[in-house]
Amino acid sequence: MAARARRVIGDWGSTRLRLFLVENGETTARLDGPGVTQLVEPAERVLARLLSVWLATGPIEAITLCGMVGSPAGLAVAPYAPCPVDAEGWHHARTRLRVLGHDVEILPGLSYRTADGVPEVMRGEETQVFGAMALNPALREGERLFALPGTHGKWVSTCDGAITDFRTAPTGEVFAAITGHTSLTGPDTPGEGSFDDGFGRGLARSAEPLPGTLFEARAARLLDGRSRDWAKGYLSGVLIGAEVAQFDIGAQDVTLIGDPALAALYASAIAHHGGSLQQVDGESAVVAGLSHAITLAESLRP
Repeated sequence: MAARARRVIGDWGSTRLRLFLVENGETTARLDGPGVTQLVEPAERVLARLLSVWLATGPIEAITLCGMVGSPAGLAVAPYAPCPVDAEGWHHARTRLRVLGHDVEILPGLSYRTADGVPEVMRGEETQVFGAMALNPALREGERLFALPGTHGKWVSTCDGAITDFRTAPTGEVFAAITGHTSLTGPDTPGEGSFDDGFGRGLARSAEPLPGTLFEARAARLLDGRSRDWAKGYLSGVLIGAEVAQFDIGAQDVTLIGDPALAALYASAIAHHGGSLQQVDGESAVVAGLSHAITLAESLRP
């Protein structure tokens, strides 16, 4: 990338904000902040406060953001771009505005409706998918399947570099609700077995129909002396394994994008259900996706 003035790119999701300073095409600094759903003051003020750290050492040419910052709770509503869409079409649908004297681009989320009329939306994960393809151009070739675990996990299909469709499984949110607001994991009292032990047992039962498999977490504590960590691991294995089984991946090769710790659990589930995989670090993917958006913006300049 040719030398240019400094720019800021950022992933502003529901639970966290990650800002990166890009100088001459290189990421040189990072700042973290609260997610959109955690704000106690206007988003503009949060952004201004963080940017002031970098503005003290020089001007910022423009800002490119993705994620929930484009929702009604963020800086401005960035309408969803409908699938199928490639990287150029996605970037073309961006929203542009001025915030406290700075040019800001908000990249759109994506929408999709299944053949049965079921609606789907996402914000932020598309940046990681396009970023993974920028990191590994071979992923632009042919039909591909990407898995992005998280609070609302996404399974994204692509064809020759375009996102054609996707489905959502809110496994992370279900796990948090069950372990935080039900009796299934029991009290924090001594017991036997680790999270990994429980995860393996849950994975072994994950092809069985829900919700009948869930109660073993509680019963194993009462009758088998299992620990609370074991019960949490068991529920994680059941839910993640059921998510993978739901999408019937067969022997497909899956590109898994996400936090390494969570991705490791999904890797086990994908292998258990017969799939093969390659992994891409989630932060590297989002930085690459946002950087690719900068390249696209440069190409549109007169």
